[in-house]
Amino acid sequence: MEPENGPVGNGIFRKITRAVFGDPKLIKDPNLFHKMSLIPILAWVGLGADGLSSSAYGPEEAFRALGQHTYLAVFLGLATALTVFIISYAYSRIIEHFPHGGGGYIVATHMLGEKAGVVSGSALLVDYVLTITVSIAACVDAMFSYIPQHFHHYKVPFACFLAVVLIVMNIRGVKESISVLAPIFIVFVTTHLVMLIYAIFAHTDRLVPLANEIHGNFGNDLSTIGGLGIMMIFLRAYSLGGGTYTGIEAVSNGMQIMREPRVQSGKRTMIYLATSLAFTAGLLFLCYSLVGVKPVEGKTLNAVLADGLYASWPMGHWLAFITIFSEGALLLVAVQTGFVDGPRVMANMAVDSWFPHRFASLSVRLTMRNGIVLMGVAAITLLIYTQGSVSAMIVMYSINVFLTFSLSQLGMSKFFIERRKDDPQWLRHLSVHLVGLALCATILVITVIEKFAEGGWLTVLITSLVIALCYLIKGHYTRVRKAVSQLDEQLLDFPTSGPVNTAPLDKNAQTAIQLVSGYSGFGVHTLLSILTTFPKTYKNIMFVSVAVVDSGSFKGAEEVEALEASVKAGLERYVSLARRLGFAADYRLAVATDVVESAVSICKEAAEEFPRSSVFTGQLTFRLEKFYHRMLHNETAFAIQRRLQWEGLTTVILPIRVKT
Repeated sequence: MEPENGPVGNGIFRKITRAVFGDPKLIKDPNLFHKMSLIPILAWVGLGADGLSSSAYGPEEAFRALGQHTYLAVFLGLATALTVFIISYAYSRIIEHFPHGGGGYIVATHMLGEKAGVVSGSALLVDYVLTITVSIAACVDAMFSYIPQHFHHYKVPFACFLAVVLIVMNIRGVKESISVLAPIFIVFVTTHLVMLIYAIFAHTDRLVPLANEIHGNFGNDLSTIGGLGIMMIFLRAYSLGGGTYTGIEAVSNGMQIMREPRVQSGKRTMIYLATSLAFTAGLLFLCYSLVGVKPVEGKTLNAVLADGLYASWPMGHWLAFITIFSEGALLLVAVQTGFVDGPRVMANMAVDSWFPHRFASLSVRLTMRNGIVLMGVAAITLLIYTQGSVSAMIVMYSINVFLTFSLSQLGMSKFFIERRKDDPQWLRHLSVHLVGLALCATILVITVIEKFAEGGWLTVLITSLVIALCYLIKGHYTRVRKAVSQLDEQLLDFPTSGPVNTAPLDKNAQTAIQLVSGYSGFGVHTLLSILTTFPKTYKNIMFVSVAVVDSGSFKGAEEVEALEASVKAGLERYVSLARRLGFAADYRLAVATDVVESAVSICKEAAEEFPRSSVFTGQLTFRLEKFYHRMLHNETAFAIQRRLQWEGLTTVILPIRVKT
């Protein structure tokens, strides 16, 4: 039994929750999607920060991999910038043809089949957890670089604290969290633009000597290790710098949050991302060569570059500090990609039954709260397990990204081959995706081979476990769906005889309030159970349904309206059936994200209108209850029953037996 002060306690808890996470958003607000969507510049901040922040470690990793052959850095910069534009252009085509988001998971599922889709989706989920973890750990490393050593044992607790703060911010809403973090992004862009342009203009006298050095060193290497040797060194460095491209897919995954016209906003955001990343990463290689940057123990190459450039400036130390500190801070903004896109991929997989269906649900703030919390908890767990070691996670990060990239490019290649008769420009688009596939597959293979023993094996293991879990979940839902479909076959065309009851509902008669979802054998079975269990008791039947807005339908006002119309049509079929069975019947409908809250509210209103009423709902019942049933199947019926019984309303749960 609940304590007597239950409602009071619940009221206080609700006030605290709303103070932390924000007030509910109104589904019926005609300007809702406009208010929550992002213009390209804000989308660039929220989704592009992951890509741009990779310039803090991607180019450095590639430059270090060159060893003594640093004269290749200029060519590496050109190749990096070109690769950014190729992959970005390929993802612009994905945005155009898959405008509702989902990125690599949707492309792989639709074009290569559900097996490729679950591999791509699982790799993305692991990748987004690592996006959160790596970005927070790298941010904390940067911040603690300027804090005395004896405080460094607080790094992991502080990283976990930042993760919790970001979880709360994202539950409040994507736009709100991005607006808070936007100033950090602006500082990074400004300071790095100044650093790169100054480095080039201050060293223009080094351009001719640098060209001579490149020519001389290339000739020496050609005579000693040969062209093949030079190519292998270049390809190894190019592949190990693959972390530079890890955030490019973010825009295609997060299309749901784009301002209309969505495709144009997404493509413009992709242009911003590609241009800024190619400019920053490409020029960093040139600056390393012009300035003659050498690795220094305990410092990043960008820090060495900034220190060297501003050494003679007044307040130069502080300018270098702000420039490099902004890199660490931008990594905190990059965490947003994991929290924005990770739950969206999870929700898409939940809609396809690869994940528990509850992960497709939206909170009262219209965020994917379950997914955000799960991603955050997984990231915190990984932070604690690795003790915040960036090097322990960065390899895992790159491998999964390029696995998804490769599947996406393969899927789009197939897409344009199949459309070759309808699209006159199919060959041009196909060539871009084939080049992208070759680049991504090359980086993937070389990274796995080079780094398998240094953490690559752990990536393969974790991703394989996620895939296996997805198959177990999908198998369970398939078996349950097959069992429930038998009810549809038996009851959807339920025959009736006798006159149709056209009388209005009698407010003083006994009324059965039945909670239903769509029109299905499950709902018809529940109705017949009411009538056979309580024969000649009820004169009125009131059907109640909540049109649940989840990630699958929360893509625009049209989708929400279509959802409402579909649920309304199902309710009208229930009313028609009940009247053909001789009962007076009607329905009540609400559109919301929270089934329990809305259903309780409608039932209370109906009970006030029809005082002699009882509430009925069905619940799947398994012969042997397993621990995972509560996770995979919601406990909505029991939650509603508890709430309504507290309000003094008789609520009966009728079992629907399922053999699996």
